[in-house]
Amino acid sequence: MKDSLVFYHAPQTRSSVALTLLEELEAPFELQLLNMKADEQRQSPYLAINPLGKVPALLHGDTLVTEQVAIFIYLADLFPEKALAPAITSPQRGDYLRWMVYYAACYEPALVDKAQGREVTNPKMSVYGDFDTMLGTVLARLAKGPYLLGEQFSAADILWGSALNWGLMFKLVPESPLLTDYVNRIVGRPSAVKVAARDQQWAQAHQAALDQQPA
Repeated sequence: MKDSLVFYHAPQTRSSVALTLLEELEAPFELQLLNMKADEQRQSPYLAINPLGKVPALLHGDTLVTEQVAIFIYLADLFPEKALAPAITSPQRGDYLRWMVYYAACYEPALVDKAQGREVTNPKMSVYGDFDTMLGTVLARLAKGPYLLGEQFSAADILWGSALNWGLMFKLVPESPLLTDYVNRIVGRPSAVKVAARDQQWAQAHQAALDQQPA
């Protein structure tokens, strides 16, 4: 990898899981912290990076990658020696991509609808059908092995472990031994524990900086 990586991150946000992936990959990168408590993601310097004002964002040389799943796919492929993504020629590649996109296309919209109390009145018009079927599909896969690809741990597990953990914390996903065991297996990894601890420190520092500003 000749070009440098610059990662734009705000603590305790969805970019935390992408930072966890960078830690798993042992990737060299420059960290650019954004204080979302001070709305730095809505200010012109960052809007020049991502006009939507969302994190994470990844700059690799002149290549800009936004959207969490795109960043995951890009990074895991950028470091093939870490074996966190099946190769293009692997029989598991399609399955891997399926679960990466399923998160963004089905799980997240379903979770947002549930959090907002929006009922699906016509499953044919819903991108995920209905919540129970959507989640049941994931659980059926996890019942077959410790990871989404069976015995192989991948970047997809980092993404899903964090996502399901948030769902459990906010009581949007029903608890079950299968699900809690899977989540604990992923969020208990050293990379995730490290990021959570650093995020806590950064979040406290960001709040302290905001508190010190004149009223």
